Formats: sequence, structure tokens, C-alpha cells
Amino acid sequence: MAIKVKAIIGSTSSTSVNLKVVEYLRKKYAEKLEITPVFINDLAMFSVDLESNPPENVVEFMDSIRNSDAVLFAVPEYNYSIPGALKNAVDWLSRSNFAIKDKPAFMIGASAGVLGTVRAQMHLRQILSNPMLSPAVLPGNDVFIGSIQQKVDETGQLTDEATIDFLDKVVNNFIAFYSKTKATAEIHG
Repeated sequence: MAIKVKAIIGSTSSTSVNLKVVEYLRKKYAEKLEITPVFINDLAMFSVDLESNPPENVVEFMDSIRNSDAVLFAVPEYNYSIPGALKNAVDWLSRSNFAIKDKPAFMIGASAGVLGTVRAQMHLRQILSNPMLSPAVLPGNDVFIGSIQQKVDETGQLTDEATIDFLDKVVNNFIAFYSKTKATAEIHG
């Protein structure tokens, strides 16, 4: 049975390279991971004024993440950090009765720059360490796809064999991590 993964698309761009990578993963690993992209483009800005009665799309977003087996963060990098829309989505999750606490998670990020999204992912890891969030993030499998424009074809499909091989390893490591995390939770649950 495939692991139900909600992929939070951190970009609001209609041409997001991170969405293209998520779509590649969704198709390639469909037997292992049931990946569903989750878009954050229209989420209301978090406000304590809305917290007790959030808009319907915020409730749907939080429920979608809560009802998943795992979360994939597709992280673009804007000005050496995560985009405001992604921070807003994470802020909502921090107010959702531990929707992602201890939930297995992993990150990917692609950009035209050489470093991929290394700085943004470091910031996101720091933000996710908040006790109101604290998912179980796969350690040691950082996916920073730099120079993405040289690694995809005209249809947006990944073509770089080294990147594809690395994604194979990360997905297999995540599946093992997910199984171990779930087994540990059942023992202590």
C-alpha cells in the first residue's frame, strides 16, 4: 500500500520548477508514494483574528495535511529564505492542534542557482523545530537540485541521471524512515 504523501508546493508560480519535480516524483514512485500536491496560493494570511474561525480553504488545507501519512515540502528559495506563502502555510499549521507533530516528512528544492535551495531548506528546518510543528524530518537526505534548467527537457521532465539516481535513493531512504518512524510511534503510542 502506497504511503499517502501531501506535497506542500512552496511556490505560487504557475511555472514552478518545484512543482515539476513533485510531478516527476508523483509519477515515478506512484507504487510506493501516493503524492498529492497541495497548493497554498490562496490561503488567507495568518492572523490571530482569524484563528478561532479560519476561512474554509485554510480548514481544508490543515485537514488535508492532518489526514496524510507524510508530508513533502517542495521548497523554493526567495532572497536566501523560504517564500512568504510557505511561511504563512506553516504558520497556519502551527495553530492546527499538532497536525504535523511527529509526522514523517522530507524536503526537496530546485532552482536555477548552483546551490539549489540549501538556505531556504535550512530556514524551514529551523522553523519546523518549533514544538507546535516538529514533524519527523528525514535526516541526511538533503535534496538541493541546482541548475535545474540544465536537468530537465523541454517538457519539464528530469533528464539528469545523477539527480534521478539520487532521488531514487532519497525516496527509498524516506520509505525506510517512514516505516521506522511509524513502528516507533506504535511502540510508544
